[in-house]
Amino acid sequence: MRNLRLMPATALFPTTVKRALKSEALTALEVEAIDLFISFVRLFGLPKSIGEIYGLLFVSPKPVPMDAMMERLSMSKGAASQGLKLLRSFGAVKTAYVAGDRRDHYTADFELSRFATMFIKHELQPHLDSGLARLDRMERLMEKLPRDQKSATAPRMAKLRHWQEKGQMMMPLIAKFLVS
Repeated sequence: MRNLRLMPATALFPTTVKRALKSEALTALEVEAIDLFISFVRLFGLPKSIGEIYGLLFVSPKPVPMDAMMERLSMSKGAASQGLKLLRSFGAVKTAYVAGDRRDHYTADFELSRFATMFIKHELQPHLDSGLARLDRMERLMEKLPRDQKSATAPRMAKLRHWQEKGQMMMPLIAKFLVS
């Protein structure tokens, strides 16, 4: 029998094991907060990573640098960078200065109304506006249809117009509700 030498796991799988040993496990509170915000952002059709980042920052007592965030959430640099960029554009996350550290550190802004308002302004309203332009084009195209097709399509177009108008009417109410 050969003399087998045992090697430490870090020698066999250096990056994976070292990363696992180095990164802190998420606390139960962090897991719950992350899950809560993942559910919240999915309502708006946003990626899961947005909820993960915001959830972690929301319960973090100190500002968190992006590399620590990536490790704790097992997230790629691209996903973290894009998520932070979007959250910053909505005003949901801001940078914080940490003495002696050149990295950017991030904290959550606790005013979700600002986040929701910015989301409505920059995401939902443009979709409603483009929907209105599309609806106008569809109505013009409908006019060129043969009479039987036109009469079958007209009530459907009226229903779309009604939904569009209701959506436009709801935007100011939703924004007002979120700000108060």
